[in-house]
Amino acid sequence: MRLRNYISVLGIFILFASESRGQSLPVGTISLEDYYRRSQLAGQLDSTISFTVRPINPRLIKGVKDGFYPDSSEQRHNILQTQAYFQSKDGKLKGSFLPLSFQTQINSHHPYGWNDGAMIPAKGLQAMLSGGVYAEYGILSVQLRPEIVLAANSSFETFDKDHYDIIKARYYDFYNKIDLPARFGSGEYSKIYWGQSSIRLNYKAMSLGLSTENLWWGPGMRNSLLMSNTAPGFKHITLNTRKPIKTAIGSFEGQVIAGRLEGSGYGPLEPNIEYLGSALYQPKPNDWRYLSGMVLTWQPKWVPGLFLGFTRSSQMYSKDLSGLTDYLPIFSTIKKATADEPINKRDQRSSLFFRWLWTEEQAEVYFELGRNNYSGSLRDRALEPNVSRAYIFGLRKLLPINKSLDEGIMVNLEVTQMAETSVDKIKTASGWYTSESIRHGYTNRGESLGAGIGPGSNLQSLDISWVKGLKRLGIQFERFLHNDDFYYYSYVDSRDPRRHWTDISAAVSGEWNYKNFIFNAKLQGIKSLNYQWYLFQEPTANTYWVNGRDAFNVQFQMGLTYRF
Repeated sequence: MRLRNYISVLGIFILFASESRGQSLPVGTISLEDYYRRSQLAGQLDSTISFTVRPINPRLIKGVKDGFYPDSSEQRHNILQTQAYFQSKDGKLKGSFLPLSFQTQINSHHPYGWNDGAMIPAKGLQAMLSGGVYAEYGILSVQLRPEIVLAANSSFETFDKDHYDIIKARYYDFYNKIDLPARFGSGEYSKIYWGQSSIRLNYKAMSLGLSTENLWWGPGMRNSLLMSNTAPGFKHITLNTRKPIKTAIGSFEGQVIAGRLEGSGYGPLEPNIEYLGSALYQPKPNDWRYLSGMVLTWQPKWVPGLFLGFTRSSQMYSKDLSGLTDYLPIFSTIKKATADEPINKRDQRSSLFFRWLWTEEQAEVYFELGRNNYSGSLRDRALEPNVSRAYIFGLRKLLPINKSLDEGIMVNLEVTQMAETSVDKIKTASGWYTSESIRHGYTNRGESLGAGIGPGSNLQSLDISWVKGLKRLGIQFERFLHNDDFYYYSYVDSRDPRRHWTDISAAVSGEWNYKNFIFNAKLQGIKSLNYQWYLFQEPTANTYWVNGRDAFNVQFQMGLTYRF
């Protein structure tokens, strides 16, 4: 979408905008999204909201008057002397300005980070600008919130040139099955996306429409197995709840989507490598992928605060679409592969999860367990439950300091395990999100649709923050084990335990609201042990535990959001 076209459309909506109730809060919205979830822990927000089907519509939550100014103690200002809400003369067409956000980040040595939407993994300076308008007329609503991304995309050392040639070949064995380029081309990068935009028909608690918004399914905070905001949003048809639907057995939230996924257009490495005179990179099909998926969450009325749910997704190349079962595979059973009907054109995965909210303790615990691609019968799962599994486990606890001032200490602990435990799977260079037949893997535009840490990786994360309203100051410690599936596949003969690529990081971060603004910043130091799995060979050394080729990266993030 050209920038001048966006400006023209924005101008039209500005003429007819007014107070409205349906605008969504984009996944990953700085400060605001976590504020709502913290408020629920403190017992200040509707306890039937699961936060497992996002984005949410805060204006539809009982007691919330303005989704972008949720803190009732916050005085509203109008620095730019503009009207936040507008309406047509007859009062039928209503709308509002959406917050204007500018986010930037810098990586000093190599790409790091995830859950940043349209931004790409890149070294150097990168920035994203977003903003727009929302309008509704009866049951019709239109949200226009494009995103502009600019990245220096500086060069950096990717897969080490000193690796043995056979290890380089095995790298391509793995990354030819997924579209995760180490670098997005060899120069500067710029894109304009539709971003967090949609056009919908809304009726009571239901919504049907077209959208390019980022989605998040499941209870996780740092990762989600099937849907997160690591990759840019993708075009999709959506049928979803806007708020919990209450029934005699409890409340339900859910979403069904049919979407289009795109490739990045880049190879695993830049430039690509040859082995014995032959190119290792196998170009991926020049075809878009059809994605269908669903998430459903149930809160049993007999157990307040407990949310039970499942997710499922299936993708295939558009050229293979033929019948109703191809367009709606999420509603069909998973069949065992046979010689006559091999599962060779579809890539699918699913998960079960729960989130248990204890408002009296101001705490929550959550867990998500997923299976990657075909996983056999129930008997097979009972015999080998560890095969092709991944899980996320988390705990959150709010420790009040001064209730009258709404101050507290927020403690978050989350563990994500993506690494494969089956030797047979590892021998075939298979892992979560990779696919033999859908060789783009479970990605959109070169980034994972699910957990941002990627296939074969594990993460342990601890966050401790001081919070007061929208304000937050915190520290974070993480251990990130990079793609251990590739490690075991590549070094299957030696299984050298010294070679794991592991990041140890510490960060300080904060968000601060002042009048119309929300400021955010994060400074993180990352020590990469055995960067790119490289270990120095010292056969004459007296000690066994020699160090690998380590790297140190500093990431700085900073942003500013203006609320009208």
